[in-house]
Amino acid sequence: MVEGSMTQGAGQGPVVRTATLRDFRVPPYAQVPVQSQLAEEQKEPPAPPQPPQAATPSQPHEPPGPQPEPTAQEVLPPRSTHPGNAVPEDELPEGYTPTERDLPVIKRADPGDTVKMQTIPGEGSDGLGPLYVVGDVHGYFDELVEALAAQGLIDADGGWAAGNARLWFLGDFTDRGPDGIGVIDLVMRLSAEAAAAGGYCKALMGNHELLLLGAKRFGDTPVNSGAGTATFQAAWLLNGGQKSDMDRLQDVHVQWMARLDAVVEEDRHLLMHSDTTAYLDFGSTIEDVNETVHEILTRNDADECWDLFRKLTKRFAFRDEGGPQAVRDLLATYGGQRIVHGHSPIPYLLGEVGNEDGEEVERTVIDGPHVYADGLAIAMDGGVTMAGKLLVVQLPVPN
Repeated sequence: MVEGSMTQGAGQGPVVRTATLRDFRVPPYAQVPVQSQLAEEQKEPPAPPQPPQAATPSQPHEPPGPQPEPTAQEVLPPRSTHPGNAVPEDELPEGYTPTERDLPVIKRADPGDTVKMQTIPGEGSDGLGPLYVVGDVHGYFDELVEALAAQGLIDADGGWAAGNARLWFLGDFTDRGPDGIGVIDLVMRLSAEAAAAGGYCKALMGNHELLLLGAKRFGDTPVNSGAGTATFQAAWLLNGGQKSDMDRLQDVHVQWMARLDAVVEEDRHLLMHSDTTAYLDFGSTIEDVNETVHEILTRNDADECWDLFRKLTKRFAFRDEGGPQAVRDLLATYGGQRIVHGHSPIPYLLGEVGNEDGEEVERTVIDGPHVYADGLAIAMDGGVTMAGKLLVVQLPVPN
């Protein structure tokens, strides 16, 4: 993708990353990190993990140095042995995020529908610098650092380098990838450094933040799922929860996640995590939605938190024939000219999900966001968990 531009995010050619797709499924019995399981298979003791220790806003800045542990590609075992490929024999609980094997296949978007938006250097409506957004990270710390550095947002030491620029993360920091807590630590530190430089780095609530909070607070407590018994702990594991993240989760992380907003408008872009109209259930203004979400989390009721998680796990509302009108309904209620969201990987929106036998299919290279729903929606989840790309993109200055 040409720097400073945004396209539909679909070019032609073979996949750049040749690793097989990483299935999302992690059954309840997968209680140990992937690193340890792989080492056991190789009959060698696993090297102790050395997660990056980023300072929180109350701590002094200690730039992360080169990490000696293996990369995610080196750590992940082949598809046939990855615990994420094990499919639970019992019925999946409600709230389970569909995987590449059970998502519906849709017709790929016509290349003629491609929408291009050229970013224009200049200040935003609030007098600050350019506006950037980050799609779903899901624990892929190394990929996040690389993507932020490529946009000039951080320096070689991992420190904020973008002055008065604005950076919004669209949620889903943990699960499925190797270092979700490292990602949260980095975002918290960059928030403090950006504020000190005259800009800001902020984050939205994703469904995986709700899932991790629920697993931490409620564990195996049964919740009323509307279709039988479910628990946050089981749903978290089925959706890629990593024991290493739970072991390292601290009160400061829990408090930070619980205070995240669900919706925000920046430069007439309506930012939200999920491509769903379920936000309308929580209020008729952005302020109402965010206040309602915070109140639900403060009340700490397992059933109420589950209902919130379930609704914000819904997806694909902006796809297909009724998609443009769904976007217009949200924009009419909350404001803005275009929705920018994560949650649904672009390969799924393009209908590229493989077949039931798990065989590889030729896929489009994801090199940028997917603009769809009559140009009213921008999908930012490049599918980093399935050999795609972690997207960090500058949004265009409004007219």
